[in-house]
Amino acid sequence: MAKLVGVDIGGTFTDLLSIDDSGEVSFAKARSTPGDLTSGIRSCIEQAEIPLSDVKTLLHGSTVVINAVLERKGAKTALLTTEGFRDVLEIGRTNRPENYNLFFQKPEPFVPRELRFEVTERIGPDGGVIKPLDTGALEDMARKLKDAGVEALAICFLHAYANSDHEEEARNALQALLPDMYITTSSEVAREWREFERFSTAAINAFVGPKVNDYIDDFEGWCHDSGFDGNLYLMRSNGGVMSTPLGRKIPVTMVESGPVAGMIGAGQLGEAMGKPLVVGFDMGGTTAKASLIEDGFPRIVETYYVNGYANGHPLQVPTIEVIEVGTGGGSIAALDQTSSLKIGPRSAGSVPGPVCTGNGGTEPTVTDANALLGRLNPTDYLAGQMTLDLAEAERVMEERIAKPLGLDATKAASGILTIANSNMALAVRGITLEKGVDPRDATLVAFGGGGPLHACSVARSIGISTVIVPQMPACFSALGMLLADMRHDLVQTCPHKLNEEAIDSINESLAELEAEGRERLTESGASDDEIECLFYLDLCYEGQQWTLPTPIEASRLDKVALKAVRERFDELYEGRFGHSFSDLAVNVVNVRVVAVAKRARPSFPPVPARTEGKLSPTYRKVYFDELGFVDCAIYQRNDLFAGDELEGPAIIEEEVCTTLLNKGDRATVDPSGAIIISVGQERSNGHG
Repeated sequence: MAKLVGVDIGGTFTDLLSIDDSGEVSFAKARSTPGDLTSGIRSCIEQAEIPLSDVKTLLHGSTVVINAVLERKGAKTALLTTEGFRDVLEIGRTNRPENYNLFFQKPEPFVPRELRFEVTERIGPDGGVIKPLDTGALEDMARKLKDAGVEALAICFLHAYANSDHEEEARNALQALLPDMYITTSSEVAREWREFERFSTAAINAFVGPKVNDYIDDFEGWCHDSGFDGNLYLMRSNGGVMSTPLGRKIPVTMVESGPVAGMIGAGQLGEAMGKPLVVGFDMGGTTAKASLIEDGFPRIVETYYVNGYANGHPLQVPTIEVIEVGTGGGSIAALDQTSSLKIGPRSAGSVPGPVCTGNGGTEPTVTDANALLGRLNPTDYLAGQMTLDLAEAERVMEERIAKPLGLDATKAASGILTIANSNMALAVRGITLEKGVDPRDATLVAFGGGGPLHACSVARSIGISTVIVPQMPACFSALGMLLADMRHDLVQTCPHKLNEEAIDSINESLAELEAEGRERLTESGASDDEIECLFYLDLCYEGQQWTLPTPIEASRLDKVALKAVRERFDELYEGRFGHSFSDLAVNVVNVRVVAVAKRARPSFPPVPARTEGKLSPTYRKVYFDELGFVDCAIYQRNDLFAGDELEGPAIIEEEVCTTLLNKGDRATVDPSGAIIISVGQERSNGHG
């Protein structure tokens, strides 16, 4: 009987991993189907031969939100705001992120100006009513929205974080008049000040809301029709899971639901193996991602920019910090106007896919380069699902890349991998060096379909000495979902001086958020004894505007806790910026409560040690830059036992993933089943 099932929809493949009551693990991988996302899930379920009626808990992450935002394929959305604030989305921060880019264009708001409406009302920053809401204007507003064919509405009033009464009153009135419209308020999505970020978050929540609701309807309907009557949870960007009703209400919190699951798994693996500083490295078919993980949990940012700071839109929702580059197995290699070789961000995706997969691809990809260099098994690709067409991949490589550059196909493929690895190393640099962390102190945990194939080269180029390849790396994000707890991050702007006079007000806000967090978890099926709440204050020195979340060791403030939190803030500030100002006053901006319901962790049987026989690899020709084509040892991961040692150059194959060891790399199989690789530091061009 399958106890837990995790399903992750990526840009190229959909992955499934299940654990039954006996601890037996099974997994499946199928092409993602952008036009019908549940089709890929159905294919995985059929491959794994799991009756949904036997599943107790199903956890799911997908790209439906991020794709809707990046492709701008959401609902026709309007915005209702306080009189005089119609253009907040357009004005933004009035900054220019790329000062020297003469062609820089600010990203277009998700709500055009003609669909941004004003109404008379005004709440003060202290929550007091300055002007009452003109409810009489809402009936006329409803007619305008209906005539314009609006599908979703975001209500964003000034200072609604301090008092949400007007937003709720307007929503209730308009929902009664427009029962089929998706309506969201800024105060139910983000209760922090900074009007632009709050408006942007609410607008995007409305923009993706109808599409996510339709998707959840389809998915829940299919599950029900298939006999599933267990618990269904959705992966959130903060590394936790939530119920489907909450997912319908705040779908914007699922924007990075797929990538963060693998980072949760990487953190727990690192913690179990005594690695306090870990870089999660996930390479899929479309992108590669990196996240910094300290003491078992990835870093969280309070404001996340979809599509990057310069060209993206801010979301005021806690999100695991992930740096992403458009380099994956399906990333297309092409020459630009100057005949320079570029990799990505265009991807062949699952359809048509790389040329070598024989599904109609006509442009060379990173996967084609790996195949031509012998790094992928041409007769047993994707657990025998296909045979690679190396002749066609070589023809296209020569035609598109090699001949225009005066190279042969092998050198062209080698160049593609050099650039791809360099691109991915930039993501790891961005999450370490650019955050003040020395990568030489970190361990790289590699997963995703392509992560283990490129990890040692990426690690070597930035000085990371240890790489860990977990069990089932190609489905590791699905596994991460099974390891995630139910989690809600709740925040409320509560401006005060950090002093004794503010204690009662701060405690009142903490109590309200704690009660809400416990209620959400209880509604999702958690019991009281499973719930744990963590408490934080967002603090800054007087005169500053940006804050650092600072933990409160107790659940409420008193004189002792007040002194401790001040000292902790000074320590955090000095750790981040290299200095602190213990003589300056400190201000409280927000209070935060993280409500967590711990879920039972699945356990995996240890890998036994070898008692007889020895490693017996096969061999095939594989290309390495410093060696050329060599007879390379090929090992099957299923044949490895705890304590086995391997030396590069070598390849470790498993059903849907390949691990590459360059010359000088040494690997040991841990009793947990993970492969621990000591990365050789010989001079390399970046891809072995």
